[in-house]
Amino acid sequence: MSPTRRTTRRSLARRRVPRAAALALLLATATACANDVPEADWSRGLLPDHVTTEGGVVQNLWNGAWIAALATGAVVIVLIVWAAIFHRKRKTTKAELPPQVRYNLPIEILYTLIPLVMVSVFFFFTARDSEAITRVVGDAPVKVKVEAFQWSWRFTTTVNGKTLAPVAGMPVSDYHQGPQLVLPVNSKVEFDLSTEDVIHSFWVPAFLFKRDVIPGIREDNPGRKFEITTLNKPDVYAGRCAELCGVDHSRMLFSVKLVPQAEFDQYIATHQAGSAQ
Repeated sequence: MSPTRRTTRRSLARRRVPRAAALALLLATATACANDVPEADWSRGLLPDHVTTEGGVVQNLWNGAWIAALATGAVVIVLIVWAAIFHRKRKTTKAELPPQVRYNLPIEILYTLIPLVMVSVFFFFTARDSEAITRVVGDAPVKVKVEAFQWSWRFTTTVNGKTLAPVAGMPVSDYHQGPQLVLPVNSKVEFDLSTEDVIHSFWVPAFLFKRDVIPGIREDNPGRKFEITTLNKPDVYAGRCAELCGVDHSRMLFSVKLVPQAEFDQYIATHQAGSAQ
């Protein structure tokens, strides 16, 4: 190897080190941005544990998609390996092309129908589950009006027609310090999302669901609302804005506290609109 080429390779290597360090720093920063997401698990396909009935629907769809993708990948890899081993060029043969055919109708029909069937099956389950998790019946006993603004949230809860005092927050560095939405376990909850400034996104990772909050959407638009049914998993769960909405986007944090019904009844008694907080 010539000295000039050796010097060129060394200079390229020196330039790649800072780039690799910058990429590592970027990945670490991106990961730290979501350090309040519940711990994922391989048994759930690296999704966090869900706390809603609708989250179970998302989990099943996710698992099914992974199983189908891995099965398809396994078939493709087997075919590639099989072709590479049993149809490679032999040293004893001449450097000629193998016999050429114009078409093979059964094979062409097969590799047309199989992808069509696969896409149809994927579409069916995706459409079915999407409809299930976005369906709004309107009979939820607990309704929450979510108002997003730069850069926090305001929650106004109505329980069986009784409106509680709004809970509002400000930009914070820890979701425990942000506004807290208290909900009962084993209950259906309806959310109505609105904003007056820019696009935000309401995201509770434990719900396995998020939805953009878009300004100018009328109250009668079904895209503003969604429903969940909470599971019996009392705890405090992180929430955040998932849409880059301005300088304090990363501090637009809140929490959702799931409590037993008896504790929620006490919360209602002490947080009625007009009562002392």
